[in-house]
Amino acid sequence: MDTRWLTEEELAAWKRFVAVVELLPGVLDSQLRRDADLTHFDYYVLAMLSEAPEDTLRMTSLAAQTNATLPRLSHVVRRLESRGLIERFPCPEDARATNARLTPEGRRKVVATAPGHVDTVRHHVIDALTPEQLSQLAVISDALLRRIDPLGKLAPMYHRDDS
Repeated sequence: MDTRWLTEEELAAWKRFVAVVELLPGVLDSQLRRDADLTHFDYYVLAMLSEAPEDTLRMTSLAAQTNATLPRLSHVVRRLESRGLIERFPCPEDARATNARLTPEGRRKVVATAPGHVDTVRHHVIDALTPEQLSQLAVISDALLRRIDPLGKLAPMYHRDDS
């Protein structure tokens, strides 16, 4: 099979996309570490719990929603638990499972952290684009997600705010 090498235009687009993929997580992490002493993933875990009924999810569901392995999630939840932001307890419906719940302090942390995070997302992504470009970004992202998440494993996460 012959390799279809990238054209100059394709290579230029690819390099810019890779730069965004590499730089954006650091931008988000920096703001959250500075303002809330959280990593982006910490915040994401707290945010997913804050959107769940009764601020509670099974650890397996939380892992699926955050695209984390259970060991990685357990480590992060343990750290957030030690800070009083999350509590774990046996699932009442299935004693073999463990639930994670946002504590009142965790809820306050999410509420206090969200405005700065939204400002950062708005400044670095949303406001950098015209309304037309923003629509194109959604279409482009959907096309890429169909390729990199063909089974729609994370579809509930990235489609939950669709109108």
